[in-house]
Amino acid sequence: VRTVTMGINLLDCREASVDQTCKAIEERILDKAGNFVETCDFVSRKLGIPIVNKRISITPISFVGAGFDRDGFVELALALDRAAASVGVDILGGFSAQVEKGMTETDRNYIMSLPTSLSVTDKICASINVASSQKGINMDALTMLGRSVKDIAEATREQHGFGAAKFVVFCNQPGDNPFMAGAIHGVEEADTVLNIGVSGPGVIARSLERLISSRDSKSLRLDEIAEEIKQTTFRVTRCGELVGRQVSEMLGIEFGVVDLSLAPTPTIGDSVGEILQILGVDAIGAPGSTAILAMLNDAVKKGGIFASKTVGGLSGAFIPVMEDALLADAVGAGSLCLEKLEAMTCVCSVGLDMIAVPGSVDAQTISAIIADEMALGMINNKTTAVRIIPVPGKEVGDRVSFGGLFGASPIMEVRNTGKSGRFIKWGGRIPAPVHSFKN
Repeated sequence: VRTVTMGINLLDCREASVDQTCKAIEERILDKAGNFVETCDFVSRKLGIPIVNKRISITPISFVGAGFDRDGFVELALALDRAAASVGVDILGGFSAQVEKGMTETDRNYIMSLPTSLSVTDKICASINVASSQKGINMDALTMLGRSVKDIAEATREQHGFGAAKFVVFCNQPGDNPFMAGAIHGVEEADTVLNIGVSGPGVIARSLERLISSRDSKSLRLDEIAEEIKQTTFRVTRCGELVGRQVSEMLGIEFGVVDLSLAPTPTIGDSVGEILQILGVDAIGAPGSTAILAMLNDAVKKGGIFASKTVGGLSGAFIPVMEDALLADAVGAGSLCLEKLEAMTCVCSVGLDMIAVPGSVDAQTISAIIADEMALGMINNKTTAVRIIPVPGKEVGDRVSFGGLFGASPIMEVRNTGKSGRFIKWGGRIPAPVHSFKN
């Protein structure tokens, strides 16, 4: 189990002042999650199923902090960080805003607070939904966010721009995603909900190796391989369902969803890239990589849906470059480039994730990269996202490491930098596609 994430509604924590609101938020989180980590550890020992992370997601903070200025949002971030530390969770997500159609002054203040908020906190992750298939793409917000990503990285220069690894831009952001950095507790959710994030690319890789070694490869077909992935996914998801229901019962809160997403880790043997190689591409990024990923993503969804009463979140295959050792190696070898990654995001969950690029890449180019990925999500009616790290002082050929689950990678080349400025300067909104009109 990659994560057990408790979602907490903070809407009624809003008080007359920033200080009072911060106090109410800390009290609410301590009340709801005071014994959360202890309970997860107990269930993990009881069932013999490791739980890698215990996390909290909250109501998007822009709703709670409506009317606050930039400094007010920084204070909210500090309060959330204190609360996360008090209850012992690994990460807290939901320092977020929803601006897919337009921005309020509060939203602008939230965005301006991000560089400071992410540089003075340890456990806070931030996200913003800037596009949707129903509303289109807010290009005014995107223009700001390219600059914000640069500023966040610069504010955490001593950590090689690590702050940008804690910030993600979404199209069609789900409200029940347990994975970071994009977890939020959607306003449509109950007061307190427990969501489970299950991973297992290593488990699937080993099952495929056993299948291939036990059969004559000439008689083994792709549909049989897809069935093996589906059945393995089913078993992994059932473990997550069991953990989630026991933890939620002990805490007396509602069980939400199981999100079965193949989220790799830097550990050798726990890689989505390895699955691509097992299934026949000698270099990750070679022709065929997208087709394999499409088959993998579909089989994962089918197995997960059958295994759980409520599947939600993202539920598919992730390709976070820095968090997958073999994907990172492919970047260094030159077989995996930004353009191929973008193509692969059309058929998998999320999008351009954990990509380290030169610190010299300009803000408008970053905005344009995000715009391209948002367009894929908007047109294809799927969740897409961008988590890009312009590493200060690093260029192509250098390497950056954040350690732990955040991993390491060579710096990826960004072609045609500085050539998208006229597009980004238009601003406004890219309208939603015609197939959004379904009423």
